[in-house]
Amino acid sequence: MVETSSSLLQLGGPVVLILLAISIAAVAVILAKAVQFSTARVGRHGLVRQAVSQWRSGERTKASQNLLKDRSLSGALVRSAMDAIQMLDQQPLSSQVRDIREERLREEISARAADRLFGLASWLKALDLVTQISPLLGLFGTVLGMIETFQTLQESGASANPATLAGGIWVALLTTACGLAVAMPVSIAVTWFETRLEKERAALEVLLTGVFTAGASTSQASA
Repeated sequence: MVETSSSLLQLGGPVVLILLAISIAAVAVILAKAVQFSTARVGRHGLVRQAVSQWRSGERTKASQNLLKDRSLSGALVRSAMDAIQMLDQQPLSSQVRDIREERLREEISARAADRLFGLASWLKALDLVTQISPLLGLFGTVLGMIETFQTLQESGASANPATLAGGIWVALLTTACGLAVAMPVSIAVTWFETRLEKERAALEVLLTGVFTAGASTSQASA
């Protein structure tokens, strides 16, 4: 396998070497993003949904305490919103002042959520660039190989060997195959990451809305 890879690199030339370097970098980024998503527990909202349900049913302290053992991105943001609303509840504020502070709190939590999601989305554009540039690099290598092959054919004149022409063509097409081989799995990874992010963004919006609307209804009832 090592000998085959070495011969492919020699046949493909510098373009295949560039594609190999890009593929190694892409794999490193994909692994790093997978670890990051796993650490943030993206897409795992079971405990958070349960806490929001308890919050809406009036079990506020229990809901907030249950999120202490949840280390997910959504759990941290929802618990921050719950703790801040509970602090507002302890202050003797008029309904108008409370509404203003709660609106500011909602904006702050939303900004924090956007910042965390932006961090999760980092380097995805770089991976997307790999999916776009790899086939183009492969095609570029093929064009260069075809030019070289037809130059050799022209120099050979009437004594040109069809086998030599065929060999030059398949070597030229090798770079296109390598470019596609790099682009396709990276494209699948980018789509998977982006889909998870969109679902996380939608889930955060629903969960935070559930916390704030419950807080607003409780304050109105006490007023």
